[in-house]
Amino acid sequence: MQLPNTPIQEIHNSLFEKKGIRVLVKRDDLNHSVISGNKFRKLKYNLEQAKAEGHTTLLTFGGAFSNHIYAVAGVGKTFGFKTIGVIRGEAHEKLNPTLAFAKSQGMHLHYMDRETYRRKDEREVLKQLEKQFGNYYMLPEGGTNELAVKGCEEVITEVDQDFDIITCPVGTGGTLSGLISGLNGQKKVLGFSSLKGNFLQNEVEQLLLTYSTSTYANWVVNSEYHFGGYAKVKPDLISFILEFEDTYDIPLEPIYTGKMFYGLFDLIDKDFFEKGTTIMALHTGGLQGNAGFDFRKMK
Repeated sequence: MQLPNTPIQEIHNSLFEKKGIRVLVKRDDLNHSVISGNKFRKLKYNLEQAKAEGHTTLLTFGGAFSNHIYAVAGVGKTFGFKTIGVIRGEAHEKLNPTLAFAKSQGMHLHYMDRETYRRKDEREVLKQLEKQFGNYYMLPEGGTNELAVKGCEEVITEVDQDFDIITCPVGTGGTLSGLISGLNGQKKVLGFSSLKGNFLQNEVEQLLLTYSTSTYANWVVNSEYHFGGYAKVKPDLISFILEFEDTYDIPLEPIYTGKMFYGLFDLIDKDFFEKGTTIMALHTGGLQGNAGFDFRKMK
């Protein structure tokens, strides 16, 4: 499962010139038409492990608008795996674009009530899934595990331009952990949380310790640009995204990448970065989320 080396694009505006900052964008949204961005990286070594263990079925978890569910359905169709998506909440007669795509790729959608879903990692719930679906390779919600971190590490090996700090959106922390581990204490890493609260810093620390037993002091999670929490948006975020896309011809979505770039521009304006800093912003894809967002607005 070979990933293409995605391009790096520099973006310019008067704010950057005024502050003496360079911004480069690592375009991982261009690595695959379906399994785009960090999802491709997270799944790469998990698929290799599933094949090595002789599995033919992937089972995973997610909400009704999950990028991860979308990606696993696509990867199953592309690489010949049966897929099962355990979806949080009740079934709806009309499928949203994410679930409609997943079903079109052959994914079996299994709905789980929210109370049980909160206990999805408990042995009793997992045994019931095994009884119902038999032998499968399980991918965690969001796709983050040690093999996902390994895949995300490879971003660093692909970057052939110098930079001082690399940024990425943060949901489950797998991509951020991969960047931190890949840099091995060098340069700086800044994550922009899409979730309300300050718990992600701790979760990333634990993930890194599990993956490499190393501790690093060159990174931080910023939790000031979540716009109310996961999947929450506000008019100024949407306005920023539309202007960004018109200016740079780089598509964004409002759940992850839009919040990261909004926060990045705001921090540059507030002199958070020293003059002369070169920033590498990782575009983590997830653009299918725009269809789900538009669908929700139409309801």
